[in-house]
Amino acid sequence: MNPYVLMILLSSLGLGTTLTFASSHWLLAWMGLEINTLAITPLMAQHHHPRAVEATTKYFLTQATAAAMILFASTTNAWMTGEWNINDLSNPIASTMFMIALALKIGLAPMHFWMPEVLQGLDLTTGLILSTWQKLAPFALIIQSAHTIDPLLLTALGMTSTLVGGWGGLNQTQLRKILAYSSIAHMGWMIIVIQYAPQLTMIALGTYIIMTSAAFLTLKMSFTTNIATLATTWSKNPTLTATTALVLLSLGGLPPLTGFMPKWLILQELTKQDLPVVATIMALAALISLYFYLRLCYAMTLTISPNTTNTTTPWRTQTTQNPLPLTMFTVATLGLLPMTPTIMTLVI
Repeated sequence: MNPYVLMILLSSLGLGTTLTFASSHWLLAWMGLEINTLAITPLMAQHHHPRAVEATTKYFLTQATAAAMILFASTTNAWMTGEWNINDLSNPIASTMFMIALALKIGLAPMHFWMPEVLQGLDLTTGLILSTWQKLAPFALIIQSAHTIDPLLLTALGMTSTLVGGWGGLNQTQLRKILAYSSIAHMGWMIIVIQYAPQLTMIALGTYIIMTSAAFLTLKMSFTTNIATLATTWSKNPTLTATTALVLLSLGGLPPLTGFMPKWLILQELTKQDLPVVATIMALAALISLYFYLRLCYAMTLTISPNTTNTTTPWRTQTTQNPLPLTMFTVATLGLLPMTPTIMTLVI
């Protein structure tokens, strides 16, 4: 892609998210979401592969539907209340429709069906942008209006997402689909606590972005997209393989890694709110997710690569990728848990 075009598209991505962050008016927020969608669409289809074009079409139709629902919800709310302010979402029909639209945008279950298919059709760099940056603007709107949305709806969406994200990833062999289901499960953890402690949602979103970035950059560095070729990474880069296993365990939420921090704080908050049953279901759903992360760790570290692989095996290829971003994200993924009190003090 032409570097000038790439610069314009990435600038538009930043502009769309910033517009949504800074907006207090529904139309401005909707405009920011639309700029975001239109900017990432050419990035998704840049390889001109039929699978990429199919994924781009699915993504565009889904996002256009969600944007239309947001516009309809805000218009309904303005009709009923005379207010376009995001914080004044007092009409229950409009608030429910708005939450469903944003759930469709970020891939919350049961509106998650587009997410694994779209992510599977993209290259790892664009998939990373889709899994991290594209979540920021919708989450800003959800946090601003969470107090007006039915708590039962938020709890149902959160629990459904964690369960679907766990069950859906069990029988997958493609790593991008596994990361998509991992994203769905993490979104559920963030949504379940947003009505009680929005600060914990921000902490969970931040740690999710760090961990997912480390996972995507690792797969990009090792040229791996499925479990069969995952077993060859030990021969290519033993250090990277060892850290990848720890990154996956961090995504699963095992102590003493960074991924344990948001789950621990969220379960603690749910217990404080007298919701022990919800906390128990969330913890059990995390165990289901942990199973497929352990499966990937097993494939990487404890199995020998098959004699015949269907993919090119670049045994001695020197990579031209910059290892610095991967190093930074991996260190943050593995070592932020002792910083929990400091992070809590800064955010809360």
